[in-house]
Amino acid sequence: MADSPNIPLPSRADARGRLLSIDALRGLVILFMLLDHVRETFYLHHQVPDPMVVDQTPPELFFSRLLAHLCAPVFVFLTGLSAFLYGARQGDGRAAASSFLWKRGLFLVVLEVTLINFAWTFQFPPAKVFLQVIWVIGLSMLSLAALVWLPRKALVVLGIVLVVGHNLLDGIHFPVGHALHVPWAVLHDRGWIEVSDTLKLRTSYPLLPWIGVIALGYAAGPWFMGGSDAVRRQRLLMVWGVVLLAGFVLLRALDVYGDKPWTSGATAVATLMAFLNVTKYPPSLLFISLTLGVGLLMLRAFERRQGASWLAPLAVYGAAPMFFYVLHLYVLKFLYLAGEAVWGLNQGKFFGFSAMWMVWVASVVLAVALYPAVRAFAGLKARRRDIAWLKYL
Repeated sequence: MADSPNIPLPSRADARGRLLSIDALRGLVILFMLLDHVRETFYLHHQVPDPMVVDQTPPELFFSRLLAHLCAPVFVFLTGLSAFLYGARQGDGRAAASSFLWKRGLFLVVLEVTLINFAWTFQFPPAKVFLQVIWVIGLSMLSLAALVWLPRKALVVLGIVLVVGHNLLDGIHFPVGHALHVPWAVLHDRGWIEVSDTLKLRTSYPLLPWIGVIALGYAAGPWFMGGSDAVRRQRLLMVWGVVLLAGFVLLRALDVYGDKPWTSGATAVATLMAFLNVTKYPPSLLFISLTLGVGLLMLRAFERRQGASWLAPLAVYGAAPMFFYVLHLYVLKFLYLAGEAVWGLNQGKFFGFSAMWMVWVASVVLAVALYPAVRAFAGLKARRRDIAWLKYL
């Protein structure tokens, strides 16, 4: 990713056409996220751990969950990339990017612990607060707000070191009460933070590797500048995508570093599932290699098909991601409560679907049903650039 000593900072960057591919990729992973959240809402009686237990997870559930693995890495990478393009369109470059990252990152952290956590639990005051993907995107943005001042090569090196090297820290743990327990739970060791006798925080998404991902996304920004060579950009996306996937296959086959060991299954499908069964919390090197490798190749494919009619609806979802995120969580919660009221707890302690295909059907129906509202909000954002707070959603 490094081909110049520093990140260029022109006053403007005309990336309008290429941003369609970025928004479309963001929109696609948002729909994968919707599928996963429908599963978490209506298929909770078949909950999956991390990493999944292959011999206890049906293939249709396994591969549906695997699709959702793309969401966080692609979204965090694109957040860094979009931050660069935002700064490049302003007159003061890095300062503008840093200021925006700081304000929006803080906004996302507050949003996670308030509106979003309430959407999951419907408890106020909460007894438990789950610090999930919006929290870690917010903290990653706050981190990048400081890191944008580094030279580009230093940013690339830092990103690679964090992504590749953080698994060396897996064996380090600090017990509750230790001075480093709280910061380490936030940075790397997923766990509970006891704020008081009545409130606990769960660091579902440890931060450290995600800083590396957002830094690499920011460093890739110059590839998408106005006037850049499209052929070269697409070649870089392909090369880095292939390198990441080849690295994943090699390290997974050697089984020496980057994730928990795996073993062959009784069938070819079970063996494939075991091979792809990577760890998300925190994201292992192999998790990031697999998902970002696929993400970069998809971004290249979308850019090469800018005129395709099916990209435009995906780009609508990607143009208003936070609006869609908050909206779909509350819709899912109300649908669950309505289903429970009508049909009762039909799956043991839960109300839910009896088969995974129902989760897919419900996800498609919800995506279509929510599309008009998302399109209207995305249009409002595009028309009313004078309303500053809209860009945070």
